[in-house]
Amino acid sequence: APRRAEAEVPRDDDRPASRPAPGSPPLASPAVRQHAWDLGIELRFVTGSGHGGRILHGDLEAYVQQRDAGLPPATGGGGLAKRSGEERIPLIGLRRKIAEKMQAAKRHIPHFTYVEEVDVTELEALRATLNQRWQGRRAHLTLLPFLARALAVAVRDFPQMNARFDEESSTVTRYGAVHLGIATQGEQGLAVPVVRHAEALDLWGCAQEVARLATAVRGGKAGRDELSGSTLTISSLGPLGGIASTPIINHPEVAIIGVNRIVERPAFRHGLVVPRKLMNLSASFDHRLIDGQDAASFIQAVRQLLEQPATLFLE
Repeated sequence: APRRAEAEVPRDDDRPASRPAPGSPPLASPAVRQHAWDLGIELRFVTGSGHGGRILHGDLEAYVQQRDAGLPPATGGGGLAKRSGEERIPLIGLRRKIAEKMQAAKRHIPHFTYVEEVDVTELEALRATLNQRWQGRRAHLTLLPFLARALAVAVRDFPQMNARFDEESSTVTRYGAVHLGIATQGEQGLAVPVVRHAEALDLWGCAQEVARLATAVRGGKAGRDELSGSTLTISSLGPLGGIASTPIINHPEVAIIGVNRIVERPAFRHGLVVPRKLMNLSASFDHRLIDGQDAASFIQAVRQLLEQPATLFLE
């Protein structure tokens, strides 16, 4: 998409513009920073041609041409140069709203987190087989549709997990429908689009809806009705998921399921050391309403469903 040209700050004279001090933050407008993000460029490696070393859109294009041509880009100094300076960024707009919501959730909800290891070897084999069989004809399956199915099945026996708590009236509302929030990182911050009636979707229907909502969020086109009304939330960072996490509950819900990355490690099976694909689930709960034993039992039920994926489809 065409970008608006950036006007340079007028100079008082014809002398060359000064450059930023070594190690100081790059000078660039928000539009240029977003452009650099889209191109996968770290601004500290770009030499700015604007006043005071300010980086312009044209500097980004020149950097890309040098990079694609295999030429070493010009930089303002060696990689071992001292860095100094500060950058003050006001918290405004959507980022401020996200911060306020997170702060309110952490302040009002007494969290506790339970972490369990899950062997997803069989599930990953099934996922690969299904994707290969239906390649190009059905939506690509990630782990999320299987986890969504496992949660939808498990809450039948643990309805207190699929609930919302109204503090003013001290009322817990348990829902039959599983409106599953999927924490999604968009350009403007974290959003939680909702897969409605996840309990009624098959794997491909869930995968298609997750992909549609993620595209809407990242494009800034998700509507208010698509970002509200969740009853239980999944938080996943994919390959960046780390070993464990302590996710913050999506207020006014009472539970959130964090998905950590899958790693292949040696494990004992029937007295033999074999490679297995293992993943941790890090789940946080509202301790006002959910006891530790119930939380552990719920996650164990989810673990058993994921480790024996055929049981996901037994009624």
